Amino acid sequence: MTDYNKLLTPGELPDYINTVVEISQGSRLKIEYRRDLAIFELDRFEPQIFAKPCNYGFIPGTLDDDGDELDTLIVASEPLPTGLLVKARIIGVLNFEDDGEMDHKVICVPADDRDNGERIQTLDDLGTQWQKQIEHHFTHYKDLKKPGSTKVLGFGDKQNALSVIEECIDRYKSK
Repeated sequence: MTDYNKLLTPGELPDYINTVVEISQGSRLKIEYRRDLAIFELDRFEPQIFAKPCNYGFIPGTLDDDGDELDTLIVASEPLPTGLLVKARIIGVLNFEDDGEMDHKVICVPADDRDNGERIQTLDDLGTQWQKQIEHHFTHYKDLKKPGSTKVLGFGDKQNALSVIEECIDRYKSK
């Protein structure tokens, strides 16, 4: 039997990452990738007010401090379907804590986005309003279930993101 998890790589750093979409922008579905089965599973329905503000995915071949693959926030002009593999450029990272564990979110854009790809090179290109919305979402999306369990620790640039990715690749390889 083929272990498809081993076929997917983190990408070609520092030029691009591979990211797999778990949740489409605007969706209320909390979908989790099941590494042991190589499938996507519906975990729960979120309240409408906590629909994802952007596409949400993960980098294969990585493990963050929380034991899951390293998360990505994929900035694109439209929702991307679950399971789609996206070659993406890194623009930054959201440093985030969930239940006392680091749960970073690498911020990226599709490598060949002919709508916005050239315009978006750094976090600054997304504007402060976008950053405020992301910070608000991740600070409050668990408030109805477990208030105060999440904490946004700020944003980092591409170099910070690359350091986090390298740590998560090393953690994956050592497990």
